[in-house]
Amino acid sequence: MPEITRREFIATATLATGFALAVQPISAKVIKTNTKGLIAGAVKIPVADGEIPAYRAQPNRGTNFPIVLVIQEIFGVHEHIQDVTRRFAKLGYLAIAPELFIRQGDVSKLSSIEEIRPIVAKVPDTQVLSDLDATVNWAVKSSKGNASKLGITGFCWGGRITWLYAAHNPKVKAGVAWYGRLVGDKTEITPQHPLDIASTLTVPVLGLYGGKDTGIPLNTVEQMRAQLSNTKSKIIVYPNAPHAFFADYRPSYREKEASDGWKQLQKWFKQNGL
Repeated sequence: MPEITRREFIATATLATGFALAVQPISAKVIKTNTKGLIAGAVKIPVADGEIPAYRAQPNRGTNFPIVLVIQEIFGVHEHIQDVTRRFAKLGYLAIAPELFIRQGDVSKLSSIEEIRPIVAKVPDTQVLSDLDATVNWAVKSSKGNASKLGITGFCWGGRITWLYAAHNPKVKAGVAWYGRLVGDKTEITPQHPLDIASTLTVPVLGLYGGKDTGIPLNTVEQMRAQLSNTKSKIIVYPNAPHAFFADYRPSYREKEASDGWKQLQKWFKQNGL
């Protein structure tokens, strides 16, 4: 799309108000975290070529909050991702989830995964990493965030980005990657994958994976684990969990593994200074 049109689009884009159409119907097990004691809602993040929307949640009192970047699945920053930010805010964090492929399209309005994938496939890693840098800057300057206490977590598509951003920004204190893809074709848009950066990773990242994940072969998880052997990072595999076991709005949700993963995340953040 032409640059001026894209700029206008980014500046006027808004967040989804519910769940992505592509994942209807929604499970009855959806967790709903209220906003009592929080500042929560849509914000706009200044980026290199305009603005992108984001969802931010933080305690309504205090300052110098530890920051957590919450990275979306391919379905965008819909209600589940927004709820995750509120869960972090209840724990005392400033959590923020930027819309990382809004330039390429609004996936919340699409009704099938087949429509979403071509949009996501056009999103360059360099754009994503730059937008996350801008999000951190905004959190510090505009939302009382503590730059020296930065964490990141992401799910599926966002799990892969969690590994990559931890390699990109050594100032990150800790990351937790939920079932993020580890290998793939090297292209101009995706020049590296988590397995490529694993052995030199200095930021401690915890990978949470499902043993029954049909999209992420266990042999790639074990390759990643081997590459991480001399780093501060580690991987936990839940043998009976499928892909997206944390996504309480989807049939893939597994309450036991999701609950343990959330506990492991909090423990990981705390032991690494968050």
